[in-house]
Amino acid sequence: MARQAILRAARAKRGSGEHGFALIEILCVLAIIGLLAAIILPAVPRTTSRARLESYAVEMAALLKADRNAALRRHVAVATQVDAAARLIRSGVTGRSVRLPGDVAVQAVLANRCAGRLVDRAIDFFPSGMSCGGVIALARAGVGYEVRVNWLTGGIEIVPQKLL
Repeated sequence: MARQAILRAARAKRGSGEHGFALIEILCVLAIIGLLAAIILPAVPRTTSRARLESYAVEMAALLKADRNAALRRHVAVATQVDAAARLIRSGVTGRSVRLPGDVAVQAVLANRCAGRLVDRAIDFFPSGMSCGGVIALARAGVGYEVRVNWLTGGIEIVPQKLL
């Protein structure tokens, strides 16, 4: 009996102690995590990933296809503006544009003359479905994509490129 009373008293004594963390301890841990994040996050590169580069190519192809479809539907010529130096492609119908980040290399091979006129920095789509054609190349860190516009059919395709 006496032994059981001693064991109960020992258990009660152990149970009365405080378990867990104090608020100050939790705040210290959060402060340390915040300091580490402030040091590490600026070192993380904010460059365009392969998936994001591909999404830019798909977005450009969609913009070009929308302009081609508008030319077919409306029976008018539509010009998509391509400004490789400014990293900008602008729709001739909706005015929607695709702006590329600075770490993406952009090159455009476009026709100088098309349908008897100077086109300079544009890809023209005609009511017949034909176009002036051209290639817009996007590249970043060994990965690239070409958005090609066929001059005869006006078809648009995305071709992946392996860069050295």
